[in-house]
Amino acid sequence: MTIHSISARRAGRSAEARVAAQDWRALVSELNSHGCAVMPGLFTPEECAEIAGLYPHEEHFRSHVVMARHGFGKGEYRYFRYPLPDLIDGLRTALYPQLAAVANDWNERMDVAQRYPADHAAFLKRCHDEGQTKPTPLLLQYGPGDFNCLHQDLYGALAFPLQVAILLSEPGEDFEGGEFVLTEQRPRMQSRAEVVPLKRGDAVIFAVHNRPVQGTRGHYRVNLRHGVSRLRSGRRHTVGIIFHDGK
Repeated sequence: MTIHSISARRAGRSAEARVAAQDWRALVSELNSHGCAVMPGLFTPEECAEIAGLYPHEEHFRSHVVMARHGFGKGEYRYFRYPLPDLIDGLRTALYPQLAAVANDWNERMDVAQRYPADHAAFLKRCHDEGQTKPTPLLLQYGPGDFNCLHQDLYGALAFPLQVAILLSEPGEDFEGGEFVLTEQRPRMQSRAEVVPLKRGDAVIFAVHNRPVQGTRGHYRVNLRHGVSRLRSGRRHTVGIIFHDGK
């Protein structure tokens, strides 16, 4: 057994323990009510520094995107290459079954036929069978004046409807501004905005595209987008865990 495989197994066990320790009844209730939920302290400060410190090292990444070149906002991000860092890979695997149960419940209520397997490896096989083979977890970096326009991370025909973002920097110390923002477009109504307060190491789970809302005649779909408000000073790093692979 190699040192890497031992490290990966330890990270996997650590991720499983962290996920199991969360209050999933409360998290699911928040997701159902607001389309987002916060897991406090998912990363330690040391882990935040370690992951953020990977950003300048190109060997960990498959591509680099400068947002302004594509009209996405200002700032930049890098997509990780496989194999993913052990901690991120472990959390991606451990979080998926809990979120797949939410996704399947939502699709049933929205009368959507798609169902997601309980095991993340089985879902990734579906992605790969569709030609979606590129890893989608990413590391984002913002400086003064940077922001991320409201968007949806879909990347192909198969898109998992929930996503996780983990803040790696400390608000008020490392940066000012840069709030995580979620908007919800409701049929025949004005859009609703949700600003999610996060501390370093906190993770936010959020709906990527649609979620069900109870109406007087049953459930209806609302459309969601997410982004980051303007950074006023400092530097902000975030890791995004997306559960489907892309093209």
